[in-house]
Amino acid sequence: MRRSLLLLFALALSACSASANLAGGPDLVDDRATPETRALFVNLQRIAPDHLLFGHQDALAYGVDWVREAGRSDVRDVAGDYPAVYGWELGDLELGADQNLDGVDFDDMQGWIREGHARGGVITLAWHMAHPATGGNTWDRTPGGVATVLPGAENHAQFLSWLDTFARFVDGLRDVDGRPIPVLFRPYHEHTGSWFWWGAEQTTVADYQALWRMTVEYLRDEKGLHNLLYVYSPDVFETEAEYLERYPGDAYVDVLGSDDYQALKTDSTVSDMTRRLGMVVRMAEARGKLAVLSETGLEGVPDDDWWTNRLLRAIEADPDARRVAYALVWRNATAAVREAQGESTTHWFGPHPGGADADDFRRFAETDFVLLEGDLPDLYTR
Repeated sequence: MRRSLLLLFALALSACSASANLAGGPDLVDDRATPETRALFVNLQRIAPDHLLFGHQDALAYGVDWVREAGRSDVRDVAGDYPAVYGWELGDLELGADQNLDGVDFDDMQGWIREGHARGGVITLAWHMAHPATGGNTWDRTPGGVATVLPGAENHAQFLSWLDTFARFVDGLRDVDGRPIPVLFRPYHEHTGSWFWWGAEQTTVADYQALWRMTVEYLRDEKGLHNLLYVYSPDVFETEAEYLERYPGDAYVDVLGSDDYQALKTDSTVSDMTRRLGMVVRMAEARGKLAVLSETGLEGVPDDDWWTNRLLRAIEADPDARRVAYALVWRNATAAVREAQGESTTHWFGPHPGGADADDFRRFAETDFVLLEGDLPDLYTR
């Protein structure tokens, strides 16, 4: 509560000294974005210089040793509060499935999104969609899939039907007053790698950019979704030119992200994340965009100082890097899910009770820099 009041005061001061651009409203991809969506963007920009929102994937759906227990979150079990940012996955939505590829029921997901938003949290969506040409999953590396969904190509109509399904899901995300819930949408992520069908070795630069622009224009102009902020999030990169190689243009991106699981594996590579985040922040700020650490983590979190000595150190080490708005770690898969999917028996990335990292996560969360949900001011009002 104390930090929330301090943040409200800081936001008020920041509002008084905001640039002319922010005072008139942010220059977003969607010039018809809802007031709440615009407010979220502006408030995250204002918070980012001094604070980091902590996020966790699937936080309300399950944890390391539980599934679908009302009010639970591994983060809350450890630190006494929910994460400030909730990540959710839409893979298999396009196939008409009732559950996503991780076994989360889509109706339940909508309920959890409403719940997290009602408490003031931030919502972000990723989508590991099926390969449009082969029917395989996201990890089907058959080249050329992107080209088949562009206007005039053989799978274009089918792909638009997938976007229709997405639009219906997002349109159903409304608060108690019927207002659309703002969502940070992160499509076609980690495209600098080649493990997804839209990856660097699977498609050309021009086709990737065309896919992105087509998606934005269809969802915004044809489907009338005005509660989306569009997040561009490559995997690890070494130069600004590499980061921007497939960038679809400022008119199609609101948020510059970075997915980085590599840099925090050892103490010796932490500085790689610091350097990359600094670049992302500078590129974002030069364009009037927001910067985020859109995915990160270390499987099993085996080190008892990982949160403070790896993640926090990487972000705080540089005045540019520390201006990312949030950092989201991946999911805490349950034992049953891990067994069913043949995943590692340590496939968790957030804290959980009994973990070697639990005490350190509490130290991480108690710093003035890191914000959990209860620390947040009202992000949806300007």
